[in-house]
Amino acid sequence: MNQKLKEKVLESLSSVLPITAIVLILSVTVIAVPIGTLLLFLAGAVLLILGMGLFSLGADMAMMPMGEALGARLTRTRNIALVVLVFFAMGMIVTVAEPDLTVLARQVPAIPDSVLILTVAAGVGFFLVLAMLRPLFQVKLRHLLLGFYLVVFLVALFTPRSFRAVAFDSGGVTTGPITVPFIMALGIGMASTRGDSSSQEDSFGMVALSSIGPILTVLILGICYNPSSAEYTAVTSPAVDTSIDLARAFAQGVPHYAQEVFTAILPMAVVLLLLQLCTRAFGRRKLQRIVVGLGYTFLGLILFLTGVNVGFMPAGHFLGSALAVSPAPWTLILLGGVMGWYIVAAEPAVHVLNRQVEEVTSGSISQGAMQRSLSLGVAVALGLSMARILWGIPLLFFVLPGYAVALGLTAVTPPIFTGIAFDSGGVASGPMTATFLLPFAMGACEALGGDILADAFGIVALVAMTPLVTIQLLGLWYQLKTKAGVTVEIPEALDDIIEYDLVEV
Repeated sequence: MNQKLKEKVLESLSSVLPITAIVLILSVTVIAVPIGTLLLFLAGAVLLILGMGLFSLGADMAMMPMGEALGARLTRTRNIALVVLVFFAMGMIVTVAEPDLTVLARQVPAIPDSVLILTVAAGVGFFLVLAMLRPLFQVKLRHLLLGFYLVVFLVALFTPRSFRAVAFDSGGVTTGPITVPFIMALGIGMASTRGDSSSQEDSFGMVALSSIGPILTVLILGICYNPSSAEYTAVTSPAVDTSIDLARAFAQGVPHYAQEVFTAILPMAVVLLLLQLCTRAFGRRKLQRIVVGLGYTFLGLILFLTGVNVGFMPAGHFLGSALAVSPAPWTLILLGGVMGWYIVAAEPAVHVLNRQVEEVTSGSISQGAMQRSLSLGVAVALGLSMARILWGIPLLFFVLPGYAVALGLTAVTPPIFTGIAFDSGGVASGPMTATFLLPFAMGACEALGGDILADAFGIVALVAMTPLVTIQLLGLWYQLKTKAGVTVEIPEALDDIIEYDLVEV
C-alpha cells in the first residue's frame, strides 16, 4: 500500500510541478508577486500534491468499486422504477456534495445559494436517469446530445446575457472529483451486465449527459429570476507576513473544507452500507479495503481543497490582474494557453478518466494520448477565454460554433470516442479551473474594467467545450490508423477485459 501511495504522489507531483514552475518563473521575471501570496501558493502546491495522491488512491480503492457494484446490481434487478429512483437520488446527492458547485453558487448572490445548488442537482439527477435509460431503449448517444444541446441554445436566447455564462459554467463545475468517479463507475457497472457489442461504448456518456442537465435548468432559472443585478464575490488574499501567519491561513481553512468533504463523503458511506446490507456485494477484505479507500479520499480532498482555495485562488487573481495592466496585455492569451496545457493534468478526475479509458480499451487508447488531447483542448479554451476578456466577445460567439463542430464530429467519429469526448468535457473543468483559472480570469477582467459575470465567467464552459473536439479528432486519427493497416484493437465487450470480483469467496 505504501508503494502504491508513493506512485500516486509522484504522479501528482509530475502533474502539479509544471504549473508551479510557470508561476515561479513569472514571479521572478515579469510580475512582482507579494511574498505572502507566493508563499501561500507554494504551500498550497505541497498540499495539492499530497491531496491529489491520496484522492487518486482512494478513488481506485473505494469510489470505483462502489459505483461498479451499484450499477451492476441495480441493472440486474430489472426493476425500472427502483433504478430510476436510485439514480435520480444519487445524482442529487453527489451534486449537492460537490465542493466546486458551492464555490460557483457563492459568486451569484442574486439567487440564493440553496436554490441554485438544488436546481443544478435536479438537472444532474434527471439527466443521469436519461443516461441510464438510454442503453435500455437503444437510443444513440449522439442523438440525445444533438437534441438536448439544440434545446439548450434555444433556451439561452431568452436568458439574460449576464447569466448565460454562469449557466454554462454550472455544467462544468458539477462534474468534479466526487461526481466523476462515481458516475463513470455506475456506467461501467451497468455495461458489465451485458455482453453485446455496444456495451463498451455505452459505458461512457453518463458524465456527458449529466453535464447538460445543470446548463438547461440554470438557464431556465435565469429566465425565472431574471438576475440582472447579479454580482460576484471578490477574491481576497489573507495577510501573510510571518511563517505563523502562513500556518494560520491554512489552519483556518482546514475545518471549513473538512466539513464540506465530510458532507460529500457521508452519502457515499451510507450508500456503501445500504448496498452491503441489501446485497452482500463485498467480502470482508474487499469491504475493509473500500472503507480504507474512503478514508484516503476524505483526507486527500481536504488537503486538495485547502491547498487550491487558500493557496492557489489569491495567486491566480493577482497574476490575472497584473498581466492585464502590463504593457503587453495580449500576453494573457499566450500565458493562458500555456497554463491551460499544463493545469488540466492537475485535475484529480482527469487521472480517473484517463486510467479508466486505457483499462476499458485494453490500452488501445493510452493515457498519454488522452492527456495530450485534453491539454490541447484546455490550452485553446484558455486562449479563447483571455481573448473574450480583452475584447469583450460574447460567450455565445464561441460556444455556438464550438458545439456545432463537436456535434458535427459525432457523425463521423467512432461512437466510443463520442462518449469519451463528451465525458472529458465535464472532467477537464474541475477544482483547478474553479479555484485558479476562474480567479485568474476575474483578476484580468476586473483590472480591465470588464463585466465580470458576462466576460470572466464562461471560462469553465470553454474548458468543458474544447475537449469535445480534440478527443473526437483523436478518435478520427485512430480510425485513419486502422484504415491504413495499423491495427488498433478495441474489445467488443467489457466482459472480455474486466473482472468483477464483487463477492469474495
